[in-house]
Amino acid sequence: MPPTEILFAYTLACIAVVIVPGPSVTVIIANSVRYGTRAGLWTDGGTLAGLATMLVVLAAGLSTIVNHMGWVFDWLRLIGAAYLIWLGLQLWRGHASASRASTPSSAPAENPDGSGRGKRFFWQGFFVLWSNPKALLFFGAFIPQFIDPSGSALAQTLVLGLIFIVVAAILDSSYALAAGRAGRWLSGKRMRLMERISGSLLIGGGLWLALDRR
Repeated sequence: MPPTEILFAYTLACIAVVIVPGPSVTVIIANSVRYGTRAGLWTDGGTLAGLATMLVVLAAGLSTIVNHMGWVFDWLRLIGAAYLIWLGLQLWRGHASASRASTPSSAPAENPDGSGRGKRFFWQGFFVLWSNPKALLFFGAFIPQFIDPSGSALAQTLVLGLIFIVVAAILDSSYALAAGRAGRWLSGKRMRLMERISGSLLIGGGLWLALDRR
């Protein structure tokens, strides 16, 4: 186990990394605003599941996997780019803003579970997290810097990975809660603007991912 001061520094570093919004946070916020807090939390759950699978891949030996299956990461990058662009276009179309605005107060769009939307949001978060396989490479470069060479690398990787997931869970769920509350007070026109901003960010992220060759 790394020393306490290393764990403290690592936790602060995790906060600095997670607090910067990326595609996953954009989708969490967009779903929270459009469909309510539960939708954002479901999306957050999917991103956390994606982080957990990345941790498993890292523990299994990231370098070996990349060396033998590098072509898989190229395909994941292209598929992920297309998925981000598709999500961005869906936000630009903005059907949900009209449907939510017309939803009666007695049956708010805050309950995605009854129509099976919860699972859809979960998998959306999962696939958005995996849409950028470079996040896995970052994960693999970030965690080893805090591993104590005198201890078990596998055990420390799992512990540090779990800390990262906990930090992500707290911060991303905070985004979902704040955006869900804000969505209740947004007018149709302002919600439309929010959708277009979020959609533009996702489309831009998808194009960057598709064109980036590094």
